[in-house]
Amino acid sequence: MTVKKQYNSFQELLESSDLPVLVDFNATWCGPCKMMGPVLDQVSAFLKNRLLIVKIDTDKYPGLASRYHIHSLPTLILFKNGQPVERMEGILQAKPLIQHLQTFL
Repeated sequence: MTVKKQYNSFQELLESSDLPVLVDFNATWCGPCKMMGPVLDQVSAFLKNRLLIVKIDTDKYPGLASRYHIHSLPTLILFKNGQPVERMEGILQAKPLIQHLQTFL
């Protein structure tokens, strides 16, 4: 389930979350990014109440893409306590992604 919220800044989003935040850096024109949509839906359903998933369109927020050195799409970065703790690039399958993320939760 997708929930839209507004924040004054990306940092506010990270700092206000009681849960770890998985950020999906993507773009609307990116085919592999679209393939990750259903995967992230599965991850969200399995890890509900343990993880917040946020999508960031790198075309709309190039400053964030630059700040986190996003050079390939999709790129997932897991943040805990406002800090990046893990980075994954490319298309991932739901089950191994869930298993990997659980080691950080």
